[in-house]
Amino acid sequence: MWRYILKRLLLMIPTLIGVLALTFAIIQFVPGGPVEQMVQQLSHSGVGGETTAISSVFKSRGGLQPEELQALKKLYGFDQPPLQRFGHMLAGFARFDLGESFFHHQSVAQLILSKLPVSMSIGLWTFFITYLLCIPLGIAKAVRDGSLFDLASSTVILLGYAIPGFVLGVALLVLFGGGSFWQLFPLRGLVSDNWDSLSLIDKVLDYLWHIVLPVTASVVGNLAVMTMLTKNVFLEEIRRQYVYTARAKGLSERAILYRHVFRNALIPLITGFPAAFIGAFFTGSLLIETLFSLDGLGLLSYESVMRRDYPVVMGSLYVFTLLGLVAKLLSDLSYVLVDPRVSFDGGER
Repeated sequence: MWRYILKRLLLMIPTLIGVLALTFAIIQFVPGGPVEQMVQQLSHSGVGGETTAISSVFKSRGGLQPEELQALKKLYGFDQPPLQRFGHMLAGFARFDLGESFFHHQSVAQLILSKLPVSMSIGLWTFFITYLLCIPLGIAKAVRDGSLFDLASSTVILLGYAIPGFVLGVALLVLFGGGSFWQLFPLRGLVSDNWDSLSLIDKVLDYLWHIVLPVTASVVGNLAVMTMLTKNVFLEEIRRQYVYTARAKGLSERAILYRHVFRNALIPLITGFPAAFIGAFFTGSLLIETLFSLDGLGLLSYESVMRRDYPVVMGSLYVFTLLGLVAKLLSDLSYVLVDPRVSFDGGER
């Protein structure tokens, strides 16, 4: 097992470098970098149409002088060749130094950590609610395959899957957020403005009150995939030969389902648990966060791309890719540990 783990860890290195290299190469051809944006800001007018002192000097001199432009490139690290900059970035990432944001003026690691609680709140609630609903519903659909309940529930969950999360979010705001009908839930944020002055119980209730709509908009789209996966896995197990043998021996359907089918059918679901759990920490959805005014990782990623904040783009990509590779390894390990028929060399025992 340890040999397999070491092999997978070593394979992560070229994969991680490849992802970073491809993204870094694409960045080199994207126009409107931080230097160009800074020059553009210097040339713009101030509030109310009155030019600022810096902008006036800038325009009177006909733009930046060559040495000033070079100093600006040095400030952002663009005075070095691309390969050298990529090497310095990899060296920093090896020490888990993600660099400093061009526009937020703080380290990328601190920036990610500051936005993480918002995405975690939505992601973890979505993860747990999805699993708690989908597994019992999928089992019920498999047991009642072809029944009216199966057809009706499939229609409902597929309809929910067809509706984009942000469209559902808009509908929820209109219906329950005071848009046109009822003011039952808040429109923005995870907590109220007076949250610090509330008691512990009131803080919990206030937090739960705020996450109802965004979590609902996130969960509905995930229900269909997990529910149908659970149903199909259980159906496959129910139709296996050992189930017919157990019935011939006189075992009840309940005993067959929970003693034999349940354990075998949960293997694919359990093996996907590590990746889904880790992914829940970084499940920031740009549209959901924007719609409900949640300042999380989804909004941060979008703003960093639009503003060409390359340290944030590369740093967040590095963290997400690394955690994704680790989650994949944990999923494979859990599959081998849960199913004794599979060995670490990729074959069956």
